[in-house]
Amino acid sequence: MTHVAVLLHEAVDALAIRPDGLYVDATFGRGGHSRRILEQLGPTGRLIALDRDLAAIEAGRAIADPRLSLLHARFAQLGQVLAGLGITAVDGILLDLGVSSPQLDEAERGFSFRFDAPLDMRMDRSAGLTLAQWLNTADEAELAKVIWDYGEERFAKQIAKAIVAARQGGPITRTRQLADVVGAAVRTREPGQDPATRTFQALRIHLNQELEELSLVLPQALQSLAPGGRLAVISFHSLEDRLVKNFMRDSARAEQMPERLPVRAADLAPAQMQLIGKPQRASAEELRRNPRARSATLRVAQKLALADGAAANGVQH
Repeated sequence: MTHVAVLLHEAVDALAIRPDGLYVDATFGRGGHSRRILEQLGPTGRLIALDRDLAAIEAGRAIADPRLSLLHARFAQLGQVLAGLGITAVDGILLDLGVSSPQLDEAERGFSFRFDAPLDMRMDRSAGLTLAQWLNTADEAELAKVIWDYGEERFAKQIAKAIVAARQGGPITRTRQLADVVGAAVRTREPGQDPATRTFQALRIHLNQELEELSLVLPQALQSLAPGGRLAVISFHSLEDRLVKNFMRDSARAEQMPERLPVRAADLAPAQMQLIGKPQRASAEELRRNPRARSATLRVAQKLALADGAAANGVQH
């Protein structure tokens, strides 16, 4: 399946593109959002795009546009990348989280149990352990914790025990092999969902440190935005969305007045962002075209100028 950018118009519109602005697409994928941003930029505008997947970088070479700088990097390296380019502030940052359609649909990547393929699952195949390498060395307690924490799988302990037992007959090295082990350990499942779905999600998130990367990039994004600059984030499951929601909510709150302490409101830290609109989800029309958009949620926040934050702080207190 060709990768179709989710919430394409909504996400790019949320950035309020200025023709002469400087923007970051921190999850280039196959360039759907980047192409849309470039369409709205003028001759002096600029787009910095990042992706940790070398296949995405290779695909992006087809975009011959001098306004685009495409770099192989994790989005958690955002601050480092911008500093290396001599950039101190940008006008907007887009994050489209999760796994891309090419990663899911290319059997050799090992992301999907729909194919019998080697258990790789690395978003960046140039670094780190494959899933097979980690899976065959992790102990039962660690396996159970990962599957529970990142997959919210209620049979996590049973699955971990089954994986350890299966390893006694030799290493688990293929997607179908793992899916069969998980399927035998899961007693019931939601209608229409494969028993291995939650476990594969959990293992992918853990192997690629997706939540840790997200926790690292959000404060960097806030720091990198110019006043008035916007952060737009598309998430695909509750764990990601919770991190994004809490970060934006907390950044939009001024520091609270401590009870019964002689602190002036003017001395408290002001709000740093303001929330823009309500969370957006894919329309019925988009879902018909791209069923993978069904779990997508877009949240947007705008960085306040210090004076704006101080004013908000003064009103609140």
